[in-house]
Amino acid sequence: MATQDESQLLRQTSNDNNNYQLTEDGKNAQIIVCPYCACKILLKKTAELLTIEVFLPFVTARKDSNKQDPDQIDGEKLNQFWKVNDMFIFENVGFTKTVGSSIKYLICADCEIGPIGWHDINDKTTYLIAAQRVHYSD
Repeated sequence: MATQDESQLLRQTSNDNNNYQLTEDGKNAQIIVCPYCACKILLKKTAELLTIEVFLPFVTARKDSNKQDPDQIDGEKLNQFWKVNDMFIFENVGFTKTVGSSIKYLICADCEIGPIGWHDINDKTTYLIAAQRVHYSD
């Protein structure tokens, strides 16, 4: 017999080799963990899936980079994010110093590897974790 949590699952989504499950109301049905140290980042049913395009620097520098400008940051545009409205919802996340005029990147607070997410300090209600940069656990 299915548990109440299992019966609330609406669908399983596959995106860039990441499988994650959503509840009927579009929240994370699994615990979101750091892909490097397995530290808990978000508990079940605490974040909603949001489709928005955001640039994040690569976690490690690319050796094959052919950038012309040494100040240019290598990265990628991602479009699937877990959104929380309050930074105190996170179990274990750290913030970088402000980059540019208003961006802070989110990192794992245990191993300090990232960025795994993004936050604009001018918006106190949007904290984003890239779905492609985390793992999932039941």
